[in-house]
Amino acid sequence: MRSRIFMSMLTGATLLASILLGATPAQPAVTPAQPATSAQSAATPSRTAASPAVPAEFGTDWHDPITAAPPVSRPENTKSCEVTVAEAQFKDFTPYRGTYAPPGECGKRWSKVVLRLDGKVKGRQFDRLGYLHIGGVEVFRTSTPQPSPDGIEWSVEKDVTRYSDTLRTEQPVEMLIGNVVDDTYTGILDVEVTLTFYVGRPDASTARTVPDRVLTLQDGTGLTTPRNSERVIAEVYATGSGGGCEEYWYLTVPAEAPYSCKADHGPYREVRISVDGQLAGIAAPFPNVWTGGWSNPFLWYVVPGPRAFDIQPLRYDLTPFAGLLNDGRAHRIEVSVAGVPEGQSGWSTPVNVLVWQDEKKEQVTGALTKVREGDFVNSSTYTPGSEHRLDTEGSHRLTVAGYVDTSHGRVTTTVRRSLVNTSTHTWSDGENPDALDARWSDDETVTVSGGRGAGAARGQDRTTRVQRSYTMDGTTTLGAGDRLRTVLTLGDRATVTETHGGRRTAWTRLDDTYTGDATYTANVPRDQRHAVGTTSERYRTYGSSGCYDRSLVSVQGVLTEDRKGC
Repeated sequence: MRSRIFMSMLTGATLLASILLGATPAQPAVTPAQPATSAQSAATPSRTAASPAVPAEFGTDWHDPITAAPPVSRPENTKSCEVTVAEAQFKDFTPYRGTYAPPGECGKRWSKVVLRLDGKVKGRQFDRLGYLHIGGVEVFRTSTPQPSPDGIEWSVEKDVTRYSDTLRTEQPVEMLIGNVVDDTYTGILDVEVTLTFYVGRPDASTARTVPDRVLTLQDGTGLTTPRNSERVIAEVYATGSGGGCEEYWYLTVPAEAPYSCKADHGPYREVRISVDGQLAGIAAPFPNVWTGGWSNPFLWYVVPGPRAFDIQPLRYDLTPFAGLLNDGRAHRIEVSVAGVPEGQSGWSTPVNVLVWQDEKKEQVTGALTKVREGDFVNSSTYTPGSEHRLDTEGSHRLTVAGYVDTSHGRVTTTVRRSLVNTSTHTWSDGENPDALDARWSDDETVTVSGGRGAGAARGQDRTTRVQRSYTMDGTTTLGAGDRLRTVLTLGDRATVTETHGGRRTAWTRLDDTYTGDATYTANVPRDQRHAVGTTSERYRTYGSSGCYDRSLVSVQGVLTEDRKGC
């Protein structure tokens, strides 16, 4: 992957702006002395007791990558075992292949399983996308930081307890971070991935998220679920990537607009999942910004964009289809991305299917009772002028419902999802300046009725509502002396509310905000760029389970602030 603007500058072409919840997991911190922490990214925490000296411009080295999100929580006073899953140096597109074996001394039941990637790279290299498969299950998807000439180290942690079913038996491992190493791009990606297992049973909140089975879609043979499945969740690790325009899908324009990245219907994208040809779920893709994005790697050297190192899957509740899926036959599960020009590649959409079983029944029967699709809106209006402008509005609604007859009674699940996207993209001739102001919302409500569980005996519905919101507001300008400046703000926000019988029982809010302002001289050798930049991130979560608040600031590659609140 590489920034399109950055690429075009190297060749002297025109300026082109190139710019990554289920409810959001965590991120981590930085300092070689202690482990990094995060479900979202990391690099080893450090504290700034006093403001360090800040150079006038970026040098040949800078602080290792760091994010503000909280560490992965770990059980205390619990026996643990560590297993190395992969050790590799990625120089090309040859996957690492090995074998995973579970830790015999820690049994087959774990209260938590934490994946950790440790990496190092130096020299010159683009950002690269990577994945880790264990037993065919995608347990981790990531992108990489861009190195300094002197070299950097980073680490990422992720809670992978939900994949325990896969990890209980010996499995093949495949990992790839596709890379190119030559006389110009010298950075070899040296990585190690480990799993740490904590003995015991998960606590109540974790146990609800750990399925009995983890399935994958096998080479066109479809999906066959256990016949006693009572809850089904699909995960899709969707990323637009590959260096083409779908890596920057939020900037694409219709054919009549004079801009480098074209798409027939503009920038609206929607990731859809279907069961046997029937639309089963919709989701807004997260607008990933990799560490070369928006033409300006100096924005991301120390503080990456949200989710850049731990790419989170989109989640779809397919429980309304459980009665259909439980017939013992293979069913066709397909993922598509609405808005991608026909015949154009650029999206990766690997799927995991998480299944919870009714241990007291050999077969759970049921039926799909409702699929109601609202109008699909995708409108992009181009206005020509000295400043070109594209205004986009997109939206879609979907409701699906179904029931299963379980050992604890009939359970009806209704899933409602609503997507909205608005954006304004402006640019002048030569795509300089180039600006985008965009917002995406993804509102999902899952209501479960019936059964004889807690609260259900009194006829109380159990409802979980997740309101996700992503924002991107930035401008790139190439000024006098080929000084390229990028000013950018990214937002990743979510509110999760749980109710029983109409009464709120739990709630959480997340606000992860990144801001950056960086300038450098384009079209010159690296040591002549005279780059300056200030970047910051504030990650806050609060709600019924407590709060977390951390802020980071870096200036010219030096970490000048690392502050915790609450």
